[in-house]
Amino acid sequence: MIENFDLLRETCLSCKNCKLWETRTNVVFGVGNPKAKVMFIGEGPGANEDLQGEPFVGRAGQLLDKMLMAVDLSREENVYIANMVKCRPPQNRDPEKEEVEACIGYLRNQVRLIQPKIIVCLGRIAACAVIDPNFKVTKQHGEFFERNGVTLMGTFHPAALLRYPSNKAAAMEDFFALREKLKTI
Repeated sequence: MIENFDLLRETCLSCKNCKLWETRTNVVFGVGNPKAKVMFIGEGPGANEDLQGEPFVGRAGQLLDKMLMAVDLSREENVYIANMVKCRPPQNRDPEKEEVEACIGYLRNQVRLIQPKIIVCLGRIAACAVIDPNFKVTKQHGEFFERNGVTLMGTFHPAALLRYPSNKAAAMEDFFALREKLKTI
């Protein structure tokens, strides 16, 4: 494990552990407060994220920022946002198993350094990798799980909410539950 956050970032930025490095514009390491109590984990960068080198900066990121603001959270102040894989999969496809395995060490290292009290998985890919391989977002979103002293929750990915706006109310309920959970930590 790398013990220094800046060194971890620099190491990740030069990564060539899988084939995704060949097509990336930027490594998308993460953004936010590295001392945050809440960490959000998505599946991987999209086109805008690849261009800007920051997670959740496109339309889905704008929606995420609005949802965070509604519960007094922000990427600038009190959350940290990262992805399962740090490079964009071509055509925004799901990350392949080998790509996740090549990148998961960076994410685990981030979690160890940040030491969040709550991890929120955004979407099926992250929830299945972090919470339970059989996690069903449509049925289990908003439920809290405990593992190794960390509270875990899965919810809808903001991009999925743009495609299926009927799930926005349920996702906001998850964020309100997160706000209440934070009061107990």
